Parts: sequence; structure tokens; C-alpha cells
Amino acid sequence: MSAVEIKVPDIGDFKDVEIIEVLVKPGDAVTKEQSLITVESDKASMEIPAPSAGTVRELKVKLGDKISEGSTILLLEPLDDAPAAASPPQPTQAPATAAAPTPTESAPATPAPAPSRFTGSVDLECEVVVLGSGPGGYSAAFRAADLGKKVVLVERYATLGGVCLNVGCIPSKALLHVASVIDEAAHFPDLGVTFGKPSFDLAKLRAHKDKVVGKLTSGLTAMAKMRKVTVLRGVGTFADPNHLAVATAEGTKNVRFDFAIIAAGSQAVHLPFVPDDPRIVDSTGALNLPSIPQRLLGHAELFRGRIGDVDDASGHIGTTIIDAHRHRLASRDIGHAQLCAERQRRMRGRQFAAVEGLAIRGLRAFRVVARKTG
Repeated sequence: MSAVEIKVPDIGDFKDVEIIEVLVKPGDAVTKEQSLITVESDKASMEIPAPSAGTVRELKVKLGDKISEGSTILLLEPLDDAPAAASPPQPTQAPATAAAPTPTESAPATPAPAPSRFTGSVDLECEVVVLGSGPGGYSAAFRAADLGKKVVLVERYATLGGVCLNVGCIPSKALLHVASVIDEAAHFPDLGVTFGKPSFDLAKLRAHKDKVVGKLTSGLTAMAKMRKVTVLRGVGTFADPNHLAVATAEGTKNVRFDFAIIAAGSQAVHLPFVPDDPRIVDSTGALNLPSIPQRLLGHAELFRGRIGDVDDASGHIGTTIIDAHRHRLASRDIGHAQLCAERQRRMRGRQFAAVEGLAIRGLRAFRVVARKTG
């Protein structure tokens, strides 16, 4: 039987996406909807499934290749119509064994409490409901839709993508890109090329960051529409094991589902000792500062990870950075220690100071109160 070409299906507005994993090889037998490759573009990654069962004759792609809609992935030999398998013999029933004697006096079993049941009207029905549209949520929703499931995606904010795409990794990386260009230009005098001192327009920097975020979030909206994923914007509350009440701007929408995936993500917590002062900001506030601060104190226990790289970007635009962290915690957490070492290396030679052994004891409106921990 002649082989058929398996091509990349419609993946929305994404083009030239990179193959980050090849999941099959020539000679492998694959089933319908079995994943063939994994592709990634910006922050979205997805697996491309086989449209039918068969045997892989030849791979047309390799790890690292860039592909788009219509690109040939492999040649597949379809399976012949197999004869119906004979019915397996029915197991013979084992002879009943004598019932074990029961005690003459036994306490009655306490019945388990039955879960409450939803009795209201249903506005939407689906097979899979996903709470949260961050990288975990939208990946799960899109994969379920690719497998033929009817999916409802619930998101409390106006745009898809969660913290990562809207106020986390992606906007931080957009600003870090600008910072890296400034850093590269600062080394060009050694090569005989001298640029003037850079000046900064904070409004344009924010507009650039917002443009990058908007492109990715709008791409997710298009991908959800293409996969016929229903998006509900609101806050979901479980009414019972198979019903979700979503409080939307138009009122409550009741969703009946078979399976639920909770991908609610995280948000900054307000610490009880932190006063209400406009100069004390979390990572989201740091991305929207009204002006360039002269000094910025970032504590690695409170402001860390990829989101915390916003202080790295600030160090390139004239802000003096004081990076405080407790050496005892950093030595216990290998990833944290590597993060601190990498940040100090990048910021060396700039307006930057790293203070080890410093723990924040409390905050007041006009100063940071700290104590040495050894």
C-alpha cells in the first residue's frame, strides 16, 4: 500500500515553529491521535498528533527544523482493514465460596457523606473544563481540543496567557532584550566603534513591552478560536463534582463537565509587615513604574526567578541595584544560588551591589530595616 504524507495541520498564526522533540522513528506503529512531534514558538508549545493509524515509513523532519502549516512531517503506511478479532473466551465463573461467618454483634457502618449535587440550569456542557489560561492551562486545553474533546477554558482576566505572558516572564524578557542591546553597545568602544550615552523614553519602553505581550496573547486567542475552545472570562467555583459556576460580567454561567483541569497559577501575596506605600511594588508594579528610580532594593527571597530579572533590566537604564539575599538560603537551594551568581556576574561593572547575609526584618515607609544574620 502506498504511503501518505502527514503534514502540519492549521496551527493558527504561528509560522516557522521549531521542532523540539521527535516522538517516533521509521518502523514505529502509531495509533490515531498519537503524538508525532512537539513544536514550540515563543511561549506556546504543542504536540502534533497522527490523523490516522499506520506505520512510519520515513521521517521528513529532524530535531531543530522549522516548520509551518502544510510542512510534511513523515510518510505513513496506513493500516489494512484488519479482520474482526475473535471474541475472547468468556471466563468461567468460579464456584461460589462459602460466606465467611459474620460476628453476631457488629456495629452498623457509618455511611460516607454524599457530595452535594447541583440542581440549577446548565448554560454550557463540555467534556473538559480548564481553570486558568497560563502556559499550563492553555497547553492542556489546546491538547484536549486536538484530541477531539469539547473544551471550555475559564480565565479571570481580560487576556489569555496568565501571569507568565501578561505580567511575568514575557514582559521581563522584552525589557531584558533592550538591556542586552545596551550592554553589547557598551563593549563596542573596545572594537573601535563608539556610541553616545543612551537616553531613555520610559513610555516607549512600556509600549514596546506591551506590544510584545499583545502579540502573544492575541495569538493564543486565535489558537483557541481555531480549535473551537470556548473561552469564559470570569471566576469559577465548583458547585459539585461535575458542575462549575463561573461569575462573568454578564452574570453566572453554569458549566457541566466530565473532567476538570485546575491550572490556576499564582499571584503576588501581600506580606503583613509591608506598608501601603507606592514605592513598594511587586513584580507587576515594577513593570509599570511611572519613572526610572534612582535606587532599587531587590530581595532574592521575595523577588526572584525569571520575573525578578526586571531589576536586571533596570540596572541598564540608570537605576542603582542593591540585590540582598541570605547566603544560608542560597547555599541550601542550588537553583537559587545559581540565580544569584548569574545575576551578580551580569551586573558586575554597573551600578550594582550584592549584599549577602541580609534578611529583611520589616519595612517602613521611608527606610528598610534589616539585620545581619552572619
